[in-house]
Amino acid sequence: MKITVVGTGYVGLVSGTCLADVGNDVLCLDVDANKIRILQEGGIPIYEPGLEAMVKKNVAAGRLRFTTNVEEAVAHGAIQFIAVGTPPDEDGSADLQYVVAAARNIGKHMTDYKVVVDKSTVPVGTADKVRAAIADELSKRGAATPFSVVSNPEFLKEGAAVEDFMKPDRIVVGAEDPQAIELMRQLYAPFQRNHERLIMMDVRSAELTKYAANAMLATRISFMNELANLAEKLGADIENVRQGIGSDPRIGYHFLYPGCGYGGSCFPKDVQALERTAREAGQTLQILRAVEAANDVQKTVLTQKIVKRFGEDLSGMTFALWGLAFKPNTDDMREAPSRVLIADLLARGAKVRAYDPVATHEAQRIFGDEPSVAYAANPMDALTGTDALAIVTEWKEFRAPDFDAIKAKLKAPVIFDGRNLYDPQHPRKAGLEYFPIGRK
Repeated sequence: MKITVVGTGYVGLVSGTCLADVGNDVLCLDVDANKIRILQEGGIPIYEPGLEAMVKKNVAAGRLRFTTNVEEAVAHGAIQFIAVGTPPDEDGSADLQYVVAAARNIGKHMTDYKVVVDKSTVPVGTADKVRAAIADELSKRGAATPFSVVSNPEFLKEGAAVEDFMKPDRIVVGAEDPQAIELMRQLYAPFQRNHERLIMMDVRSAELTKYAANAMLATRISFMNELANLAEKLGADIENVRQGIGSDPRIGYHFLYPGCGYGGSCFPKDVQALERTAREAGQTLQILRAVEAANDVQKTVLTQKIVKRFGEDLSGMTFALWGLAFKPNTDDMREAPSRVLIADLLARGAKVRAYDPVATHEAQRIFGDEPSVAYAANPMDALTGTDALAIVTEWKEFRAPDFDAIKAKLKAPVIFDGRNLYDPQHPRKAGLEYFPIGRK
């Protein structure tokens, strides 16, 4: 099938590449000429395990191409995926200007039947706006070219997006037009050979499903974080509690790990957007308001522990940070807890020496020439000349460190663990002060 993907960001590039990998002819469009140049030269503008090799393979095979030419892109695909950004607006709602602009471009240039697929995470009712924008452009041209608008939300985890696309838990498609439904079934047939994963529904239900899924996961995280904070006060151990409740099949173990808050491009934005959607419909989502408020507080939990141990004035101190990305296996620092911790430490006069396997370049872009933030080449190098260590991201390489070596490096042998990576007895046996979240 000939497919056009509008947007070569995280969702667009992963989707386009995976669709090409099963034999489709995919053309990816982006108005950012620099992104297209990087892709045409064999690089990728984001970090995602396995993606770069897959891009190169499909480019070499001639199944995946990149362009900035809108007219060429619209002419190419019978299926047009819109996978552009929907950043949060000032009021918390999703900014749909790029989605609507992409729809208008399709309407301006289409000459035959198109299935226009909303792949971006968008509020309920966006398909109506996309449909209206395309119809308006066709009307201006005096054209009556048929088209359908479909909702096909993505459920990709950063750090595991390629596997999630190639082996999906479910494929949600919201559509009413039989021709569009048949094309979507054909498109996703290679991804569900051993059993049916396609869940067909109406468009608005598909749009709501994406927001509902992310809001549910965010709720579990904030709930466990609040329980962890309570466990500390009560003298309980949140790890024992996690195992106790996770063993209940009605609850399960997923997303029950307490920490220093969630971040990224999805959960914070989608929780806010769903709250905004509810308010516009005359309803207040009390639980989601609490989820967001709890997460904002949780991002300061490491600061609170550091201040309790060393005092409010941290002048002259330097803290090592392990992890900058909001989660492992990505370089994404959007809404990352590390940003809150760094800002808090700098505000109290401290300096930071940070290490992250892949997100250093992103941190340098965010913090620029800030003299109080330095970057290390490896985890142990990050400890050089520092007073204490804060762990913010649960990268695998942090899971089994040499605690004796850490103690020898740190001026004050203290670890603040925002991800509960260790059994507390192990660092403490090495003579380290160890402050996890909700552990005894």
